This record gives sequence, C-alpha cells and structure tokens, in this order.
Amino acid sequence: MRSPSPAPVAVPAPAPAPSVPKPLAAIGPSMMIKGEIRTREELLVDGEVEGLVESQSVLTVGTNGKVRGNIKAREVAIFGSVRGNVEVSEKVAIRNQGSLIGDIKSAGISIDDGSYFKGSIDIVRPEPKNAKAVQQPAASRPEAQAAKVAS
Repeated sequence: MRSPSPAPVAVPAPAPAPSVPKPLAAIGPSMMIKGEIRTREELLVDGEVEGLVESQSVLTVGTNGKVRGNIKAREVAIFGSVRGNVEVSEKVAIRNQGSLIGDIKSAGISIDDGSYFKGSIDIVRPEPKNAKAVQQPAASRPEAQAAKVAS
C-alpha cells in the first residue's frame, strides 16, 4: 500500500517591512514656551514660542503658530507668523497667510501670494557634497597674511 503524499504547504509571502513613521514633535495651539528648543526630528509649532528654535530637520510653523525668536533648521515652512531671523541649509517657504518679519539666509526660498515678508534675503549656495575642500597654502590664507602685517 502506498502512503499518501503530503499535501503541499502554502508558504505565506513575506510581509512588506512596515514603514517607520518619521518622528514628529509638536507644540500644540494651547502651549506657550519661552526658552530655547533644539531637536533632531521634524517639529510642528502650532502654539507660541519665544526664543531660539533649532531643528536638524523640517520646522513647520502652523496656522496658529507664533514664533518670536530666531530659527535655524534644515528646512522651514511658515503658515503662521515669525518675528526673527531664519537660517536654513535648504529652503524657506512662506505659505499663503504666513508672515515673516526678519532676515532670511537660505539656499532657496518660496513666497506664496497672500503671504507677508519684511526683511532681507541672503541666498547661499550649498556646499557640493562630493567636492573636496581645496586647501589654500598657509601663506596665502587671509589670517596668515594679517599675522605678517601685524609683525
């Protein structure tokens, strides 16, 4: 007598790796913070902040957000109001109904119709990622020449 052959076993397909959501910090509409804020993650300011705000990621000032102080981030989007200087390595965007009173230092800028901006803009070129830094000989550096003049 023949033994029955084993039934084929269905092997489930591997599940796709779950996408890990980006960490997001939020300052809600009912919050008021005085002081310095530093973060590596994306930050949404929808409340009031008085003081320096630094993010190594994207900083969004929501429609209810009010920042009175300087901002340093990789990228900034303003839907609310900011009174202070903004320095970013990539792009600043002042969206419809957004308001910025202060100076901007950025590689790129976008100002929507219906927004308000008062200040100066300094467009900086980002450093090329694969270009090697060219070293000047010590004698030709400005600080070396200043030292020669002083002596």
